[in-house]
Amino acid sequence: KQILVLGLDGAGKTSILHSLATNHVKRSVGPTEGFNAICINTEESQMEFLEIGGSESLRSYWKMYLSKVLLLVYVVDSADHARLPVAKQLLHQLIQNNSTLPVVVLANKQDLRGAYCITDIHDALALSDIGDERKMFLIGTHVAEDGSEISSSMKDAKELIAQLVLETQ
Repeated sequence: KQILVLGLDGAGKTSILHSLATNHVKRSVGPTEGFNAICINTEESQMEFLEIGGSESLRSYWKMYLSKVLLLVYVVDSADHARLPVAKQLLHQLIQNNSTLPVVVLANKQDLRGAYCITDIHDALALSDIGDERKMFLIGTHVAEDGSEISSSMKDAKELIAQLVLETQ
């Protein structure tokens, strides 16, 4: 069972995965062309993440993998105001037929000027419309300078994901 990592191209999915895997920052500059799989071991479990690129040509694959996963991690670029409506629409379409799949939304790039705060992201993605049955979390994250240790918000996200995986297995 895998953890599916989705979001629009440029949201920071690959950088987040690398940071979660190594506890150090390495910004990815190129978009993921296709798929990116990564295993992360914690003391309690082994987590297998599957990232699917966010370009329009790859979004058709998103739904195919949804039924096979324990958890959806959805990454949005908090500073990309123009594309938040698209991110919202895709998220709602993805999970409308799966009312119990846990969702962790990572509001990434919180360190950028003009980034929406958590409450603005919550509203922009209309997360309160998604329903009460599912476990849903929203965490603000950022991937700081290359080589530095990951931020406390990234550590929190990693712990939360590990906890959810243990609960759903």
